[in-house]
Amino acid sequence: MEDELEPSLRPPTQIQGRILLLTICAAGIGGTFQFGYNLSIINAPTSHIQEFTNETWQARTGEPLPDHLILLMWSLIVSLYPLGGLFGALLAGPLAITLGRKKSLLVNNIFVVLAAILFGFSRKAGSFEMIMLGRLLVGVSAGVSMNIQPMYLGESAPKELRGAVAMSSAIFTALGIVMGQVVGLRELLGDPQAWPLLLASCLVPGVLQLASLPLLPESPRYLLIDCGDTEACLAALRRLRGSGDLARELEELEEERAACQGCRARRPWELFQHRALRRQVTSLVVLGSAMELCGNDLMYAYASSVFQKAGVPEAKVQYATIGTGSCELLMAIVSCVAVERMGRRVLLIGGYSLMACWGSIFTVALCLQSSFPWTLYLAVACIFASILSFGIGPAGVTGILATELFDQMARPAACMVCGALMWIMLFLVSLGFPFIMEALSHFLYVPFLGVCVCGAIYTGLFLPETKGKTLQEISEELHRLNFPRRAQGPTWRSPEVIQSTEL
Repeated sequence: MEDELEPSLRPPTQIQGRILLLTICAAGIGGTFQFGYNLSIINAPTSHIQEFTNETWQARTGEPLPDHLILLMWSLIVSLYPLGGLFGALLAGPLAITLGRKKSLLVNNIFVVLAAILFGFSRKAGSFEMIMLGRLLVGVSAGVSMNIQPMYLGESAPKELRGAVAMSSAIFTALGIVMGQVVGLRELLGDPQAWPLLLASCLVPGVLQLASLPLLPESPRYLLIDCGDTEACLAALRRLRGSGDLARELEELEEERAACQGCRARRPWELFQHRALRRQVTSLVVLGSAMELCGNDLMYAYASSVFQKAGVPEAKVQYATIGTGSCELLMAIVSCVAVERMGRRVLLIGGYSLMACWGSIFTVALCLQSSFPWTLYLAVACIFASILSFGIGPAGVTGILATELFDQMARPAACMVCGALMWIMLFLVSLGFPFIMEALSHFLYVPFLGVCVCGAIYTGLFLPETKGKTLQEISEELHRLNFPRRAQGPTWRSPEVIQSTEL
């Protein structure tokens, strides 16, 4: 084996780092970048699309739509995105198993192309239904990519960089949010006449991925364990690692392959039936739900009104909002560097604890704003601090749990469960937030404070640290935690009774 691997030591380390970086960028630009981008660009043309919906209805029926029906149509356009994401999350597992990680990301761009066509021609066709269908399709695309991209990158990265590489998904999400906010400015595509181009601009990241990703390698772990192709796995490792110790890594992959020998890919509902996966599934459900219910989306939603009350001119609020997205992008980059030094647990506990702290101050500031006007500036500071805290921990670390806590046979199903859970929670929060805001007024953040506290406590008590461990080592440690009695060694047994002399 050593003789076979000698040629693999010839490529310089710079080439290895370049290929891995290109893989991260190619997967990210058409992956989680699309999720963040399509999540934020819909905010800029809100009034223009509502006006178009009303005009279209009036041209068809001769009567304008009532205000409550215009709001209902707009709510449908917005909420079809997470609904499509749910469908995409359920589709991601079978795609990842059948086509592989890389091909699934490429095929996923079909939804983006169809959506861009619908958006681009919706105005000429006089059809707001085309906008709805387009939002559903980009949601499906986001649901697929958000599950497969972390899986693809986590399986392609060396164990020393696995956390940082998988965390790049959070960087591309934050980058997509910021780019969507920038492109949606009035000076660019936020003009009343340009909104079809703004929505159709999601085609650009898709084309970039289609042009770059086919030139890069498939996941080595998928090629060896799922396909049984040792030569293709070795070729992918040579391109990704260059001058690394391939013999040792290939041996670790062979051990994982032996552990999965004779097993088939698990189905999502089977994850809840096996005791050996109990801690992993519980962690996935609890922390996945906490990420969506921690109130970060609430901070984004409440930012504009707080900025206006704090004295920011209405024309400048859009620029202040870009600052919130930039904060999350900055902390996603910081956490990508810190995750392999500080570990996953520290970032999660610290992120949720800080969010609970800033949320408490934010609530107090809202309650005192009538008596002390300066507390509005404190509320603005809390919005930025909370988004920074979310970016350094929960935003990125939660996304790599399905990759690290589950073995090769359970990983696609785990990604399906995690993705479906995330999109359901996002849909419920989007649906329920206006009612929470109306019912609780200044105390609207209190329910989310409890979620942040619970997330920090659960991480401290039950989530094992995975920093610097191979996926096989993580699986063995979790098996010991799920079966603690077996891990304690042999128990004392009474002498065996020979049945023939028992009396």
